Amino acid sequence: MIGRDQRRPFATRRGFLAAAAGVGTATLVGAPSSARAEDEPSAPSLEPFFGAHQAGIVTPAQRHAYFAAFDITTDKRAAVAGLLKGWTDAAAKLTVGDPVAGPADDDYAADPDPAEMQGLGPARLTLTFGFGAGLFVREGHDRFSLAKQRPEAFADLPRFPGDQLAPARTGGDVFVQACADNPQVAFHAARTLTRLGWGVATLRWVQVGFVSDYGRGETPRNLMGFKDGTGNPSITDPKEMDAVVWAGDEAPEWMLGGSYVVIRRGRMAFEHWERTKIAFQEQTFGRRKLSGAPLGREGEFDPIDLAAADADGNPIIPENSHVGIAHRAALAGARILRRSYSYDDGAAMTAERWPPWRQGMEFDAGLVFVCFQRDPRKGFIPIFEKMSRFDMMNQFVTNTGGGHFACPGGVGPGDWIGRALFDA
Repeated sequence: MIGRDQRRPFATRRGFLAAAAGVGTATLVGAPSSARAEDEPSAPSLEPFFGAHQAGIVTPAQRHAYFAAFDITTDKRAAVAGLLKGWTDAAAKLTVGDPVAGPADDDYAADPDPAEMQGLGPARLTLTFGFGAGLFVREGHDRFSLAKQRPEAFADLPRFPGDQLAPARTGGDVFVQACADNPQVAFHAARTLTRLGWGVATLRWVQVGFVSDYGRGETPRNLMGFKDGTGNPSITDPKEMDAVVWAGDEAPEWMLGGSYVVIRRGRMAFEHWERTKIAFQEQTFGRRKLSGAPLGREGEFDPIDLAAADADGNPIIPENSHVGIAHRAALAGARILRRSYSYDDGAAMTAERWPPWRQGMEFDAGLVFVCFQRDPRKGFIPIFEKMSRFDMMNQFVTNTGGGHFACPGGVGPGDWIGRALFDA
């Protein structure tokens, strides 16, 4: 009987370290999630693609992201497996800055065209792959005979109060997250995978993201001006990551060392937000705007005291504040790793209420909320069940799209993403 660790390359810590050493670079394990790698002269421009876990999950956040969800357009299982093999090979090349040839036919050549990438380098590119519910069953059809391999933890997300999810911005059979310190590198990677998917996969939705340009060790700010991600678990603590992020023995073998990602596109009502007083904004968040400190405290990382009250007996941190709800969920055991980005998709015309003939422009911008967890039923779902009903932030943020995906464990050279699923 072959053990689990033997069947998955680099499934052990020793194997993971060997894989990292094999590509001649090191992961920035010691940096916080908001760190900028290029602030340090010695920081590498490469992030290892091969390893026990997929890169782009506990990797210190890069400055830019390109999210893409695809619909599989074939019913041939072998074609999907071939696509994943090709994508894995391409991802390994892209993350070290090598060109990738596309498919050739009578009209188009297969020669790679790296001109757009000249001089840019890999820029810490990571590519993270996930599988949506439609890959297992779509409209009751088990088209790839994978239904029995869907993990119990990969439950459908409920429809939360206030959701305005547009079908064209939601779901997908396969998900790709491309992150890099250069936006063109991230876009090029997503475009290359799209090109390789012709005839098998087609784009369903895409979303560009960026993170605020703060110095090494500082928590980035979202577009509302507040620090975002202060309460994250430590990505430098393997035991904590095992508990919060990585799927363990409860998962099917193909998900060992993987994680479940939830992504939500939250449009912010800046026209409303910017008319409110700073004091009310801080009550809404439960933190000070400039320092990021919990209300009633001085420092960003000071402990949150939900029992603290003012002279009149009122809670200093409102019960329905963003921090208040999130912290209570964490105390109850619901924990996630946030890896969110801001987005700006321009502006759109909107009719104002009065007078009826007036029109104005509203920003289509906000937060690409991204979180990874070991089990969404114990992480995102119980957290958002409360937030969607009671969070004061709901009057300023509307979720308009996204999805959730099962991201399998990492691979070694010669292996490919999803092989264990398709071989099961």
